[in-house]
Amino acid sequence: MAKKDEKEFTITDLPGVGAATAEKLITGGFDTMLSIAVASPGEVVTLTGVTEAAARKIISTAREKLDMGFESGEELLKKRGMVVKITTGSKNLDNIIGGGVETGAVTEVYGSYGSGKTSLAHQLAVTVQLPKEQGGAGGAIVWIDSEGTLRPEFIQKLAIAKGLDPEQALKNFRGVRAFNSDHQMLLVDKIEELIKQGLNVKLVIVDSLTSHFRSEYVGRGTLADRQQKINKHIHALLKLANTYNIAIYITNQVMAKPDVFFGDPTEAIGGHVLHHASTYRLYLRRGKKGTRVAKLVDAPALPEAEAIFIVTDEGIKDVE
Repeated sequence: MAKKDEKEFTITDLPGVGAATAEKLITGGFDTMLSIAVASPGEVVTLTGVTEAAARKIISTAREKLDMGFESGEELLKKRGMVVKITTGSKNLDNIIGGGVETGAVTEVYGSYGSGKTSLAHQLAVTVQLPKEQGGAGGAIVWIDSEGTLRPEFIQKLAIAKGLDPEQALKNFRGVRAFNSDHQMLLVDKIEELIKQGLNVKLVIVDSLTSHFRSEYVGRGTLADRQQKINKHIHALLKLANTYNIAIYITNQVMAKPDVFFGDPTEAIGGHVLHHASTYRLYLRRGKKGTRVAKLVDAPALPEAEAIFIVTDEGIKDVE
């Protein structure tokens, strides 16, 4: 009987949460017991206007109503079985990242201008629509564009090359231009609304994640504020990835470290906040004869490795 009561426990049953407060929580994206259980008191206070003590009690009760204990290795392995690997179009590149860009994870790709970051994003926006047996996830795409690099006509061309209906490929696509960092963060929150409206989102692209933050927060005095906002932004993306088993593909800008005298001085911006939050990190650079070189910099249970590929009118391909 107790189990039945737990299942019927709703947001309005939380202490101090009436109809008005529940509506504020749901509107703000906290529409499940889990989302409230993992929220911070500050988020609940800002959203609903309740006191911090009341917010802590709401979160504490939500946690009590959930089984948030440890899982066995077998259960975790079963969850891993739900992960989908989305092909990049290059077998060499797929191999170094464990089979493709992974759902439920954040893949950060950084490199200088013309290294292939956005070309790879366009390719993934098409391959994610392929059936699973062909290296896709059979899903839709949301693209947040901060640099004006999105080209829907290229998606059409790539779709034809992969044997997909180009018009259907665009119907499965949602793109939006972010005009500043606050707008960009708000757009991530809106993705959940698209999912709840029935769009089977399996890939979210943010190209680039850091552009607006870099231009708006200039000087050492603003660094702490910038990093705090980037941290909140990347964790909102991580929450989407984990909650809905979505692949998150973010591009990042680079800078040259002035204190490096030997080797490649290129380093991704965003600091440790972004680097630690990304599940997979790839560094792209130009190679010889028009090729691109991808280096796996960081990944769970995978060694550092490099892959060579080319960018063509028909997408990402291996070097023959």
